Amino acid sequence: MINIKRIIFKNKNFKIAYYFKALLREIPNSFWYRSRLKSKLQSAYKFDSKVLEERVNYYNKLQVNTSLASSAMPIAEFKIPEKIRVYYFDTKEYVRYFDPKLRLQMIPGDVVDIPEYPAIVKSRPIAGDNKNAVLLNLDKIRHFNFIRDDIPFRNKKDLLIGRFAAYQQHRKRFFELYFGHQLCDLGSVVMDNDHPEWYGKPISIQQHLDYKFILSLEGNDVATNLKWIMSSNSVAVMPLPKYETWFMEGKLIPDFHYIQIKDDYSDLEEKLHYYIDHPQEAEKIVDNAHQYIQQFNNRKLEDLIALRVLEKYFKKTNQGT
Repeated sequence: MINIKRIIFKNKNFKIAYYFKALLREIPNSFWYRSRLKSKLQSAYKFDSKVLEERVNYYNKLQVNTSLASSAMPIAEFKIPEKIRVYYFDTKEYVRYFDPKLRLQMIPGDVVDIPEYPAIVKSRPIAGDNKNAVLLNLDKIRHFNFIRDDIPFRNKKDLLIGRFAAYQQHRKRFFELYFGHQLCDLGSVVMDNDHPEWYGKPISIQQHLDYKFILSLEGNDVATNLKWIMSSNSVAVMPLPKYETWFMEGKLIPDFHYIQIKDDYSDLEEKLHYYIDHPQEAEKIVDNAHQYIQQFNNRKLEDLIALRVLEKYFKKTNQGT
């Protein structure tokens, strides 16, 4: 089968189609969408009820009724912003089905702190009481990218590839330890005046797939590349994640879905040597990762979960639906 996404779109999501659909949703037709909400919610019988409830309650952990922030706005006043519009588009995709009088707070960008009041967010800390951070699949054109990899694990290079902007301190620390290491091919795609030798030209996703191991370090919040790595035949290498999104990074199991390294990176060489010497163990991780991402491949289920997350959000903020 021809890999259209690789050949035409370079293993990235098709942004033109995304924005075209997003702008079509701006055509006023709220009554029609609201009339469809009940039938969409009633489609739950088509899916595993346990899986559905677990995911809804994972994304939205609100258990008791609580108040919204005074800055929360009615859906009717939810308008296209001048910047970071993808957060608006991805929220509007689902809130359009609800009463425009209902209020919500959506916090765009990389959310690394738990909001004081219930808010719709793309990301949240995994640890602590994070119930006020209600997850929706935001900025998915960038973050939710799955690919097809035609290169078997054993046919790849026995190296760790890492290409990203190394400007956060924890990313710089990795370069300080392993830049130039015989098991690593590292490059920062932004110039560091203190370490100009770190600079490496950006490479395509397809070029990453020549390597058995792909570094997936969190940036401001989650690691953007983790989703497509786990859909490939390479293995993600990373510390235990501290943040999560719709991908439920907090549910990933170390050395089962990815190769875990210590927060100080001190065991990297030991871990790489182990999986180079035991390729069957690495292939098990690849299979487990593929199985994990399967849960996100049913578009109708994803839509239903998002609607249920919002329905619960409105109910738990004393608004009903």
